[in-house]
Amino acid sequence: MKPIFARGISNQFRLTLAIIMSVILLVANDRLEPVRNSLSSLLSPLQYVANIPGALLDLSAESLATRNMLAKQNKELLRHQLLMSERLQRFEHLRQENDRLRGLLGSPVHMDAKKVVAEVMEVASDPFRQYVVLNHGSRNGVFVGQPVVDAQGVVGQVVQVSELTSRVLLISDATHGIPVRITRNDVRLLAVGTGVLDELELRHVAKSTDVRVGDLLVSSGLGKRFPEGYPVARVMSVEKEDGKSYATVIAQPLAALDRIRYLLLLWPDIESDDAELTPPAGVEEAIKASQENAQ
Repeated sequence: MKPIFARGISNQFRLTLAIIMSVILLVANDRLEPVRNSLSSLLSPLQYVANIPGALLDLSAESLATRNMLAKQNKELLRHQLLMSERLQRFEHLRQENDRLRGLLGSPVHMDAKKVVAEVMEVASDPFRQYVVLNHGSRNGVFVGQPVVDAQGVVGQVVQVSELTSRVLLISDATHGIPVRITRNDVRLLAVGTGVLDELELRHVAKSTDVRVGDLLVSSGLGKRFPEGYPVARVMSVEKEDGKSYATVIAQPLAALDRIRYLLLLWPDIESDDAELTPPAGVEEAIKASQENAQ
């Protein structure tokens, strides 16, 4: 290859030529911009072609990862389905057994009541009151005192109703109380809100009362405000201090009161209420027979 600068040319001449060429390139830089853009446009397809192997490798890796993830999720869902199927079979057996026992006792069977899903529109900003506003009101049949639950347990009750919205007082509010019972031994207690979202207090619990940490509390049905059997809270601490007449029992609500979005409005079972007013079969005949014998 023939060198650009022939031998014998002085260094000063080379430096002068380099400076002149640099000045020419600096002046012509703006004019060369269209040429650069044209060259970039011509070479861009080559860049895409050069990126094809890497893109194919990334796509293959992503596809493999997605298939593995779907396989794991499918396996996990199948496991949950089997567990839920087993629980459903067990609950169906318990329901049938419960129906037979109620038939023997002559008590009415509680049918499924009306339920409607509502969405939370607003959360209370008042630090002294704990309530949420739902997007259902009197137009949807909502009434004051109506019980409200979520997927985990009791949330509260409706305390104010307008035509399109309703206000639900949470069970953690300091003014709210709910009759409960311990599922382990059927001891009936009163759970009162403390003003803290994740805390309830069991009032007037005698020291001799059999209550333990971990006991599940469900609605007792007393007062006919909340249906019987809905989960309410779990006992977190039991303190029996000397000099106090009652034990200090703290429970944690099962409902996710700090992140509720959708709630379930419950209506009373009219058929069951009517059935409760009707005496069991044979009672009327027995009363008539006793009256005739008395006469």
